[in-house]
Order: sequence, then C-alpha cells, then structure tokens
Amino acid sequence: MACFIAPAAEAVVTTIVKKTTDKKETHNPFIKRLNWLNNMLWGGSALLAFEHVWHGEVVPWFPFLTNAATPASTAEMLHEMATSGVGMALLVTAVWAGIVAVTNSIAKRPAELQS
Repeated sequence: MACFIAPAAEAVVTTIVKKTTDKKETHNPFIKRLNWLNNMLWGGSALLAFEHVWHGEVVPWFPFLTNAATPASTAEMLHEMATSGVGMALLVTAVWAGIVAVTNSIAKRPAELQS
C-alpha cells in the first residue's frame, strides 16, 4: 500500500543531514558513510514505489494511494506504514550501521593483518 513512504521520509532526512555535514570536517565514520545509507534508502523506496504502481496501489489521480479513498482503508494503510514501513527503514538503517562498523574495524587493523 504505502510502506515505501517511511523509508523515503528517512531518506529525505538523511539527505538533508548529509548536505549540512558535507560543509563540516568530521571524523565520525557514520557521518562519512551517510551516502551509503542514502543510496540504500532511496533505491529501496524507488523499488517499492514501482512495485506498488505495478500492482495498481498507487495511481496518477487523487488521492494517489488507492487505500486512502475511505477512512477504513486509510486506517489500514497507516497501520501498514507504521509497522512494515518503519520496520523496513529500521532494518536498512541497522544493516548500514553494521556495514559501517565492520568496514571501520577493518580499516583500523594493522596493514599486515589486512592481507
């Protein structure tokens, strides 16, 4: 239905954070790798949106989301956004944090252990 909106909203926020922190020098590895999270969120949101268009759940006329036509279906849609959408966004963020932590630990190892 509209589960792609939650990761897209997170992608908007992380893009704004990335644009504001690009101007500052930072040593935080998570801020340096924020573009990875942006790519994961924007790509996943685009694929989900395409899938919803393909299945006819997103249409080019108002209210754009087919489940926003009645109050009952809107409640169901908001529940899906709150559960599935937020869950997917949190999972993507957790995977990104794990990837950054692993790559940071590998980069900190002495050179003789890396090969």
